[in-house]
Amino acid sequence: MPAGGSTRSRFNLRALTVRSLQDARRHLEQLAPSSEGYAIMLPKLVHHLIKVEGLDTRAANILKQNMLSLGGEVSLPRDVFRFDGSTTSCLISGTRRQFRDLVGKLAHQPFGLRQLATELEGLLRTLDGEEERVLRIGSRTYDLSRRTLVMGIVNVTPDSFSDGGLFFDRDSAVREALRQVEAGADILDIGGESTRPGSDFISLEEELRRVIPVVEELAAQTDVPVSVDTTKSEVAEQALRAGAAMVNDIGAMRLDPRMAEVVAEAGVPICLMHMQGLPRDMQDNPHYDDLMGEIAAFLLERAEAAEEAGIERSRIIIDPGIGFGKTLDHNLEIIRRLPELKSLGYPLLLGPSRKSFIGRILDLPPGERLEGTAAAVALGIAGGADIVRVHDVREMVRVARVADAIWGKKGPVA
Repeated sequence: MPAGGSTRSRFNLRALTVRSLQDARRHLEQLAPSSEGYAIMLPKLVHHLIKVEGLDTRAANILKQNMLSLGGEVSLPRDVFRFDGSTTSCLISGTRRQFRDLVGKLAHQPFGLRQLATELEGLLRTLDGEEERVLRIGSRTYDLSRRTLVMGIVNVTPDSFSDGGLFFDRDSAVREALRQVEAGADILDIGGESTRPGSDFISLEEELRRVIPVVEELAAQTDVPVSVDTTKSEVAEQALRAGAAMVNDIGAMRLDPRMAEVVAEAGVPICLMHMQGLPRDMQDNPHYDDLMGEIAAFLLERAEAAEEAGIERSRIIIDPGIGFGKTLDHNLEIIRRLPELKSLGYPLLLGPSRKSFIGRILDLPPGERLEGTAAAVALGIAGGADIVRVHDVREMVRVARVADAIWGKKGPVA
């Protein structure tokens, strides 16, 4: 015990939170160093841990030497000293300054390190918030750095897990969508096919019959962008002609190879979702060796396929697929580690609304999962979600606004 018997701290000692260069700037500004000291210290206050996969073992050893020379670290597996051109993974640890200097050192190195330097530079720009974060949907332009968007769910189905049958006819679906507009929805997601666990795909004709009249009516009554939730290119094409402004594809363009062509030709955004298996079997013992690594690799591959098909990078949205081929623990881990997916550089959509993982935690049916959804939405926003897809629009708009304010977003803009 200190002299005098007091346990009170004399120095107000505490750990500071530094998530980004913006946080570091705030701390330094309070300290008020000289301008020279400010410039030197700023990039040293932000620390990154970056995982690299598929790295040539020869490159891995060069990488380690270079980062060590800068005062950083590269963690490698024991078998990395096989200089036979095989590949490995590594963890690079260091300050923003060290990573900046590392990019310069790698720019002229062999074994793929030049490409790694380019990709690292892009990742650092994303982490620093230097990339433009604007999403254009229909007649609206959204600055994602200013607030989280709320996508309202309208299921024109008899059998969706939460609201199946409630909005099955055109008039009730349109009324619900307009109610969501009044409640503050930024996007309306119209789906005619249930993707609940155990469900199977319906016919093209039936999906068109359900979806197109609703899209036409909404396009005539509101300027809030309409998204069509479908895996079928023909449904997407007809919905876009009817006035939809976005496609939400849980199959990430894998289930219908023509989807990419339709979206590219229309010049609209597309959301690409990760799903293990298909709805009818996706919950049959889902397994991952590396949950976040596999999801990230899938989403990157699908995003690259979209770009190769002619879809602009700025129009690609990614979704980790909460509840689609995931256990309770998988879903919780995804939300905890959402910043890893945010670092991929694409707008990030999260859809936890009323999902079964919330029901498992609270032992409640879908209609009583409002508070659980609110918790998942708030923590998803803290993890970097740009769009939240929800049933309870009015309540989740309020949750999003408070979460945005706490997290330091700059305020509402549409």
